[in-house]
Amino acid sequence: MEPLCFPLFLLLLLFLTRAAIASSSLRLNFYNESCPRAELIVKQVVLGYFLRDPSIPAGLLRLHFHDCFIRGCDASILLDSTDDNVAEKEAPPNLTIRGLDLIDDAKAALEAECPHVVSCADIIALAARDGVALVGGEEYKLPTGRRDGFVSRMADVRLPTPSFSVEAAQAAFERINLTLVDLTTLLGAHSIGFCHCVFFIGRLYNFKNTGFADPRINPTILEFLQQKCPPQVITFDNVTRDPKLFMNPESNSSSSFGNSFYRGVLEQKVLLGLDQDLAFTDLTEKLVVRYVEDRSLFMSQFSASMVRLGNVGVLAGTEGEVRLNCSKTNNSTVVIDTELN
Repeated sequence: MEPLCFPLFLLLLLFLTRAAIASSSLRLNFYNESCPRAELIVKQVVLGYFLRDPSIPAGLLRLHFHDCFIRGCDASILLDSTDDNVAEKEAPPNLTIRGLDLIDDAKAALEAECPHVVSCADIIALAARDGVALVGGEEYKLPTGRRDGFVSRMADVRLPTPSFSVEAAQAAFERINLTLVDLTTLLGAHSIGFCHCVFFIGRLYNFKNTGFADPRINPTILEFLQQKCPPQVITFDNVTRDPKLFMNPESNSSSSFGNSFYRGVLEQKVLLGLDQDLAFTDLTEKLVVRYVEDRSLFMSQFSASMVRLGNVGVLAGTEGEVRLNCSKTNNSTVVIDTELN
């Protein structure tokens, strides 16, 4: 393998150093004494769901990302709304979240094995890791010890959208102490799963209000995408009825994880505008090329970025709680946080 270009090497070195520092509040094998079979139980539940629905790993990755990006990895996305608070899961980007039943089943199995020990936040992180392993990724070593939060507000949900530029997405990632390497690497999760037309239909018919398709879409797939996604007005109100395609159109699979996404980026065959922009920004384009050339580099960096994502804003020690039911706090009231953002 050729040596990485010097600036990219420095960025990767910084990335690894930060990862080591961020993980200090968590540790490997956290439940070895308190619940020795905890990770095995989660893995068995994930496998059971995977055998019925091979696309569930993509849903678990998205669930983990949406949880960590708002208030940190504290399972706030699992909390239900109350009479005086609308929770995160009601926000438009979260209406198509999947995997909630899986998390509930894993929690029930863990409560039967070792009551009030394993947090819902750790279950999300472990399930995402196990899902990746089932579709060809690494079963990376994941520090645990997260605690569950009390606060969940729809108003706090501000996620990078498919229409973000790389620069805007990078700024959003940096606000939670993730890097451009993390951004480029975690988008590799788009090699699996499905995507609703609503998230990219603007690229097919009226790109940036031009009245034409995005010229960066490879003509060999544009007609196919337009056939699958007719130009009717689609909103989040009917997104469950919106057509969906394989996230990686060339793969004809929702469950084959790897570096094929980056080949699609270079060939201009990806669905989302943000994904395609990776080919047109200097540093991200260099990293995309490296991932196409070296699958093992992508796999190892994806694992490292997932560990970093799982370290974002964690509660540990005596912070937060270990919920008995993942959809509500132990006092059955979601705390309304009045902290100014």
